[in-house]
Amino acid sequence: MLTEGRLPAACPSRVVLDHVTSRWGVLVLVALARQGLRWGELRRAVEGISEKMLASTLRTLEADGIVDRTVTGTVPPRVDYALTERGRALVAHLLPLMGWVVANADAITADRAAREASR
Repeated sequence: MLTEGRLPAACPSRVVLDHVTSRWGVLVLVALARQGLRWGELRRAVEGISEKMLASTLRTLEADGIVDRTVTGTVPPRVDYALTERGRALVAHLLPLMGWVVANADAITADRAAREASR
């Protein structure tokens, strides 16, 4: 990762990091951690995400081989999203980080607000 003490600009990890650690990417991955979900279930699970951002995030994660999209030929078509093997491996690392974030978010935002108020 570090080449001679530097993080190279051309490193492909930057592209992957952008996809999986984006605001919506993380939340979609966490939502899919337990089980596959349909479009509407995902939209309800990730409150605040627009249809456009959900579609874009899912397309990106699918193209990266992290999320699998399965269409069932019913009327209307049923579309299910689930983590691939690569996605499950990623989420195994992501969930501890999310646990830390959740455990510390209130204190961090309170400290930040206090610092900003004292300026």
